[in-house]
Amino acid sequence: SMKIAVTGGAGFIGSNIVDAYIAAGHEVVVIDNFSSGRKENVNAKARIHKIDITDDGILKIFEKEKFDVVSHHAAQMSVRVSVDNPQFDAHVNIVGGLNILEASRKTGVKKFIFASSGGAVYGEQNYFPADEKHSKRPCSPYGVSKLATEKYMGYYRSVYGLEYVIFRYTNVYGPRQNPHGEAGVIAIFIEKMLKGEQPIINGDGTQTRDYVFIEDLVRANVLALTDKAKGIFNVATATEQSVNTLFQLLKFRTGSQAKKTHAPMKTGEQKRSVCSYDKAKSVFGWSPRVNFEDGLARTIDWFKSQKK
Repeated sequence: SMKIAVTGGAGFIGSNIVDAYIAAGHEVVVIDNFSSGRKENVNAKARIHKIDITDDGILKIFEKEKFDVVSHHAAQMSVRVSVDNPQFDAHVNIVGGLNILEASRKTGVKKFIFASSGGAVYGEQNYFPADEKHSKRPCSPYGVSKLATEKYMGYYRSVYGLEYVIFRYTNVYGPRQNPHGEAGVIAIFIEKMLKGEQPIINGDGTQTRDYVFIEDLVRANVLALTDKAKGIFNVATATEQSVNTLFQLLKFRTGSQAKKTHAPMKTGEQKRSVCSYDKAKSVFGWSPRVNFEDGLARTIDWFKSQKK
């Protein structure tokens, strides 16, 4: 078994990965500042360090713990915040990422797993679905900061031999997703529909996204611990769904009376985003298993269970 640090381990994606690593018999330490992460998300068997990834105290934790693997999921995760405050985005995502990379290098971490972003790193696509070789034209500071961290990881591997797995996630959804602040559209729509409120579609609703269910993404992160897994991989479904279709599916499944209501498109968001998972499939045998309608049903059930 391994000793694994999960930064952002109290968040939606990180906490689900923590559960899977613990279930697989690994020792897991969560590093989270709890700015958006929640205590109740964290597995009782995980230890917690409450600290910001930009904090100098990170190195002391790494020196004491001596991690085998680092799963770096802590981030400023909002495209809109990055547009409004690119300095803050870069401070957390680039400077914070470097802080974790340096601590990893100095303490002999063997593998570094990084949560990057498919849509945000590729930008407007030339072809559909995008594979990992697609040109990188981020259309938001968030995409720039994710891509910059990827490039730093290339440096750490070539100079220091720090092996890595970079996962370019498409739009992740499922249980524990936070519907407040900047969150996935699925969580926001479900919460509003269950409360009898009116969700707003930004733009005309024809924009598409590739939605990957949390359970599938977690399985990719377990496979990332194997020797075969190194390099850059999309975690995606290669199918695109429009926001309008999503609205109708959720309206039907929640019994909502909401009417389709539109607002202007937001800055820094792509029109179409869909990514290929062929590389992950051929290198370490990962492909998505949960179809979109089942994933939505399971997500709605989870949101309903939170209301009790």
